[in-house]
Amino acid sequence: MLRRVLLPLALTWLAGTAVAVAVASHFTEQAFDRSLLDDAYAVSAHVEAGERDIQLRLTPREVTSVLFDQSETMFFAVLRRDGSLLAGHAGLQAPQPEAGARYRFSDIRYLGRALRAVVLHHETQGAGAFHVVIAQTTRARTALIERLLVYSLAPQLVLLVLLALWLWRRIEGELRPLGELRQTLDRRAAHDLAPVPVARSSRELERLGDTLNALFARLGHSVRAQREFAGNVAHELRTPLAGIRALAEYGLAQQAPAVWREQLQQIAASQARASHLVDQLLGLALADEAHTALQREPVRLDLLIEQAVLRHLARADAQGVDLGALGLDAAVTVEASAALVEGILDNLIDNALRYGGRTITIELAGRTLSVIDDGPGIPPEVQRALMARWSQGPAGQKLGQGAGLGLAIVARYAALLGAALRFEKAGEAGGLRVSVAFGAAPPVGAGSLTASQASAG
Repeated sequence: MLRRVLLPLALTWLAGTAVAVAVASHFTEQAFDRSLLDDAYAVSAHVEAGERDIQLRLTPREVTSVLFDQSETMFFAVLRRDGSLLAGHAGLQAPQPEAGARYRFSDIRYLGRALRAVVLHHETQGAGAFHVVIAQTTRARTALIERLLVYSLAPQLVLLVLLALWLWRRIEGELRPLGELRQTLDRRAAHDLAPVPVARSSRELERLGDTLNALFARLGHSVRAQREFAGNVAHELRTPLAGIRALAEYGLAQQAPAVWREQLQQIAASQARASHLVDQLLGLALADEAHTALQREPVRLDLLIEQAVLRHLARADAQGVDLGALGLDAAVTVEASAALVEGILDNLIDNALRYGGRTITIELAGRTLSVIDDGPGIPPEVQRALMARWSQGPAGQKLGQGAGLGLAIVARYAALLGAALRFEKAGEAGGLRVSVAFGAAPPVGAGSLTASQASAG
């Protein structure tokens, strides 16, 4: 992380330094060139034009005084229009100014040296025009640019090192909780899904820790649901499977076909009960999983009720039960899970077919669906107990059917959907009305249970 931060920063600083040095070098060159041009003007001011020729009114000593420089070696030449030398160093030549320009700067070589030169063109009356060439070595220019480069880079390098040390300590301090978290997870057993301690050092690490703990919570809930499901299956299926095996062994030991038929019928009935139990156990497992992964969508209650009636109609006819529905003329849509609503309907209808009377009606009134039967009903004092798993009322214990999971599943599904579950008498003659209200405030009064209370029971 430090490399990824410092490398772009160092490259940016170096680029900025290069730009700054280039700009400083440009203006430095301009300053030196301006001084060189001033020397050319100073020499040309002492050139006089006669009638036939021009002459320089400076002695060699005076020229040396005018062009004096402590660090550079100076060269000059005064050239006539035809290029012949009037005064100065012979052979000193430089590119002439372009048309319309009075002077021109250029880099030349003279006597094996690299020089910076300026050519100044001057017009006179009488003898004509002349050129003044001034050239000097570039040691001072080079030294100045080198000093600018050093003095620009050195402080920035020092600052970069200090910044690297500061970032190193800060990043190490910020990432230390992450290393501790990694070590904690490395030492943790696979079955340990307890929350990990979260260091409140930075927002990102806090979010990571909270996300991990939320994941552990979901995994823990899922593992507990799976363990409970496996335990329930192992416990509850042992008896019906042993019964099926006993019936099969008894039938195999007999020779009469009538006994075989009777045993096969009992085996089929036991298998149906075992299959129903498995479906209920899967329903509870689904409810526990849905606690962390429930997705709601628009659901048509009227269509789901119609489909539920069709699913159970053949069984109801076989038992001589009149199964019907009311209030399906208007479309009613709620935000729910179709699978959970179907589970509520199937379990309520199954309970009514097992323990109810001869008439079962599924009624839809607004956003409330009700399953009504004309059976003995459920006494108010045992309603809460029936919400617990493996709990059966007197009718269930007498018939010896089911496992006491139907109403527990209904209560759990209603809690997940945020619906209110209510038990009431169907009428003056008795019976039972079980209502599930979607998207409404939980009713208050005798004989009613909120979804959360039912689930907790």
